[in-house]
Amino acid sequence: MKPPRTTPRAKDSSTPLKKTLTTSLLYFFILGDVLGAGVYVLVGQVAAESGGAVWAPLLVALCLALLTAASYAELVTKYPRAGGASHYATLAYGPFLGFLAGFCMLAAGIVSVAALTRGFGGDYLSEFITLPVALVTILFLTALALLNARGIRESTRTNVVATVIEVSGLLLVVGLGAWIVLRGNGDMGRLTDLGTSHDGPVTAVLSGAVLAYYSFVGFETSVNVAEETRDPRRSYPRALFGALLTAGAVYVLVGVAAAVAVPTGELAKSSGPLLEVVRAAGGVPTGLFSAIALVAVANGALLTGIMSSRLAYGMARDGLLPRFLTKVLPGRRTPWAAIATTTALSLLLALTGDVSTLASTLVLLLLVVFFLVNTSLLVLRRDRVSQDHFRAPTLVPVLGALSCVLLATQIERDVWLRGLLVLAVGAGLGAIAAVRSRRPS
Repeated sequence: MKPPRTTPRAKDSSTPLKKTLTTSLLYFFILGDVLGAGVYVLVGQVAAESGGAVWAPLLVALCLALLTAASYAELVTKYPRAGGASHYATLAYGPFLGFLAGFCMLAAGIVSVAALTRGFGGDYLSEFITLPVALVTILFLTALALLNARGIRESTRTNVVATVIEVSGLLLVVGLGAWIVLRGNGDMGRLTDLGTSHDGPVTAVLSGAVLAYYSFVGFETSVNVAEETRDPRRSYPRALFGALLTAGAVYVLVGVAAAVAVPTGELAKSSGPLLEVVRAAGGVPTGLFSAIALVAVANGALLTGIMSSRLAYGMARDGLLPRFLTKVLPGRRTPWAAIATTTALSLLLALTGDVSTLASTLVLLLLVVFFLVNTSLLVLRRDRVSQDHFRAPTLVPVLGALSCVLLATQIERDVWLRGLLVLAVGAGLGAIAAVRSRRPS
C-alpha cells in the first residue's frame, strides 16, 4: 500500500500577497457577493414554481448551498493558494475536468450577466421609462462594457455603498411585510401554500429551489481572496458560513414578506416582484424602491461582467482559449477583446432567453462545478498537507454531490439543451487543453 502523499502546495508563507483580510472583512466580502440582485428579480419566478410558500424553496436552497460551502471551506483551508474549482478538479482528476470546471464558471458568469440584464429591463425600470426590451438590453450591456473597459480602481467604498443600498432595500421589504401583517391586510395562509396546479408540494419546492439557488451563488468566488486572509484556517469557515446564514435569514424573511403581502398570481407575473410588496404596503415611493433595485441589479451585472472578462483573459493567456482574447487597450491596459466577447455572448443570451430560463441555465452550469468540487474533496482526502485545516464530515461532500444531482433532475428540458451545448463546447476545448498539457515544455 502506498503511503499517503504529502504536499507542500498549501504552504502560504512565501505568498507575495499581503494578508489584510480579517474574519469580519471576509464576512462582509462574501455577504456582499451573495446578497444582491437575484432575489430582487426571482422571487416571483420562485412563487410560480412552488406556490405561495416562497420561503420553503429559499430555505431548501440555503441548506443545499451550505453542503457545497463546507466542501469549499475544507479545500480553501487545505490549499489556501489554490485557484478555485478548476484547480481542485485538476488536482483530483487532471487537466480535462479542471478545464471544464473553469469553463463552466466562465459560462455561468456570462449567463448571469444576461439574466441580470433581463431583470434590469423589467418592471423596476418601467417605473421611470418604458422602452423595448431589446433596446434596453443593448444600451445596458454597452454601458457596462464601457465601464468595464475604463478600468478597475480601488473601489471598496463604492462596493460597500452598493451593498448597503441592496441590503437596505431587502430589509425595507421585510419591514413593509411586517407592517402589512400588523395592520391586518396580509394573508398568512399563503405561507403554507405549497404546490401548483401541475406539481405536488415536494416537486414544487424542488423546482423553486433550482431558481432560489441562484440567489445564494457568489460564495464560490471568495476562494480567490483566501491568500490575502489572515489565518484562513479559522477565518474562512467562520466568514463563509456566517455570511451564508445571514443571507439565508434575510432571503427567507423577504420570501415571507412577499408571500403574505401579495397574492401568488400577481407575484408570479411580475418581473419586479418586490415592487409589488412596496405597492401593497403604501407609504414608500415606488420610484425610490425601483431605484434601489436597479442599483442592485446593475452593480451585480457589472461585477460579474468584470469577473467573466478577466477569467476569459486569464484562460486565453494560459493558452486555454483563443489568443485573441488577450488583447488589451494600449492606455488603460484593460482586456477589451475579452470584454467585447463576453458582452456579445451575454447580449445574445439576453435577447433569446427570459430571466427564469437564464437563471436555471446558470444554476445547471454551477451544479456541474459544485459536483466536481464535492467529489474532488473526496478524492483529495488522501492528499495530506502539513498544516491543520477545516475538515467537513465525509457525509457532507457526499450529500453535496447528491444534492447537485437532485437539483439537476428538476431542471427543464429546454434548459438542459442549452446547458449541454455549453458543456459540449467546454469538453472539446478541455480535450485540446489536456493534450497540450501532456506535451513536453
